[in-house]
Amino acid sequence: MANGPGFGGIAARALSALVLVFATYNPEGVSFYHWAIAPLRTGVSTSGPTSLKFLLGLALMGGWAVFLNATRRSIGLSGALLVLAISGGLVWLLIDVGIVSARSSRGITHVVLICTALLLAVGMNWSHLSRRLSGQVDMDPSE
Repeated sequence: MANGPGFGGIAARALSALVLVFATYNPEGVSFYHWAIAPLRTGVSTSGPTSLKFLLGLALMGGWAVFLNATRRSIGLSGALLVLAISGGLVWLLIDVGIVSARSSRGITHVVLICTALLLAVGMNWSHLSRRLSGQVDMDPSE
């Protein structure tokens, strides 16, 4: 039996987290939110059948449920807070060195979305990474 996913598996989970987060919402206006939710608030009709919007909304909800549950189980609240604190430090660093402007809501939104995807990716990969680093296997107490 293998020791878990290699770099490709870890990268695939991280890329999946990025796709999930940016497909749900992004500041470029090309997201599920802009296609299906925002028009409901303004009363403007958009293209696409309502049934397709419903099904894609359920698919996104399913993706969020899988990622959030895996994150909760693998790193818990304290681990999530640590990853969010590291992400906050990253945002601060990017602003300090001038890569992102504190006045750019679009830039800050991109960084926050990437940090959200990072949190989900850590949650999806943590059990595999900790097993490789420590040799210990994480077990769900309910199993």
